[in-house]
Order: sequence, then C-alpha cells, then structure tokens
Amino acid sequence: MADPALHPETPSLHKTQPLKQIDIDYTPDACTHCTDSNTITVTFDHRGGARWHTPTRFLFGTFNALIQCPCGNTSGLNFNLYLSSLEGDKSQDEIDFEFLGKDMTIVQTNYYTEGAGNKKEIHNLCGISPLQNNLGFNCSKGFHEYVIKWRKDVIEWFIDGRMVRRVERKEGEGFPNKPMYLYSSVWDASYIDKGRWTGKYVGCDAPYVCVYKDIHVPVKSAVEG
Repeated sequence: MADPALHPETPSLHKTQPLKQIDIDYTPDACTHCTDSNTITVTFDHRGGARWHTPTRFLFGTFNALIQCPCGNTSGLNFNLYLSSLEGDKSQDEIDFEFLGKDMTIVQTNYYTEGAGNKKEIHNLCGISPLQNNLGFNCSKGFHEYVIKWRKDVIEWFIDGRMVRRVERKEGEGFPNKPMYLYSSVWDASYIDKGRWTGKYVGCDAPYVCVYKDIHVPVKSAVEG
C-alpha cells in the first residue's frame, strides 16, 4: 500500500473529523469547550488569556475552524490558530494564522522549521486592490473559515474557501515535517518589537472573547500526547 505522506493528493490525507477534546495549558477558567456544539471560547481579561491544544499530534492533513475574533480596541493582543510540534520548544516546527490586535483587517501567515525561518506574510482582508488577496471583511465582524492544508511538500492557507498563500518545499531548504498539535490562544504581545507588531495593549474593551466553532482536525493522528 502506498504511503499517503509520500503522495500528498491522496484523498484520505484531507479527511477530517470534529475536534472532540482539548487540553488547556493555562488559565482554564478563561477557556470553555462545548463538545456538543464543537465550540471553544478563549477570554482575555484581568486574568490574562488562555491557550488550548489538541491532545494528539498530527503528521500532515487539513485543519480548519470558523473564527470570530474579539471586538473593540484589541490593540496589543494576538489571537491565532496554528500548528506546532511543541509550543515553547526552540526547535519547533510551526504553521500559523495570526491576528494582530492593532488592525482587525489583516491576518498574518507564517511558518518555522526547527525554530528558524520566520517566513511571515501579511494579508489585507479589507483593501481595495483585487491583486492583494483582499477578502473584504473585519475579522471581528462575524465568523470566517480559516483552513491550513499541510502536506509533505506543500502548505496552503485558505480563508472562506479562497487560497491566500501557497508554499512549496524547495530543494536544500527546511520544511515543517514534525508531528504537530493544533493550538490556539489569546495573549498580550505588546512587548514584542516595542509594540510595533500588535500595538500596545489598551484594554478599554475587556473582556475580549475569541470564539472558535466547527473545528476539524485530520482523522488520523500521528502521536499520542
């Protein structure tokens, strides 16, 4: 039998299932998970934020969720949906969607290999040029679908069914190939680059609630725990 990991177009690679269980890394009272509705909320307030991840890691596959980002003045905050071989590990592989609180009309995609790379791109969600992958919305105004398709030689990012970025493995360059958890968090990133990345935290509209629903992960996991 052929190895699906060696044949990225194998249909089974894209089969998904609803997310049934999560682990919460910190501030569990700021994160709720309803399995019946397949909905997760993460709140940032005086307690700080929270971070959750899948109990298992996956090697390639399709990951998706409908996300409504927090409303109000979210300057300083980062909210996200991303894959990581292990958060905090300096040699981690990672694939990201990241929302930057200073501007709710953009989203950043990024990926790392062995902790290196930082290959970020900014996508304008509300601009006027049809040549810039503009999708015409503010990410706090309703739910939108975010999808990461990760294969052995290709990563694709989709928003509302539209591909906004595609990266192919290049000869001689690293590429994410470690089994990864699906993560999400809301946190204050004001200290990074002196606030130039996400802005400075203001907090005038706290609590800030990020809502995830219809979350799907690959049918087959790679590693337990």
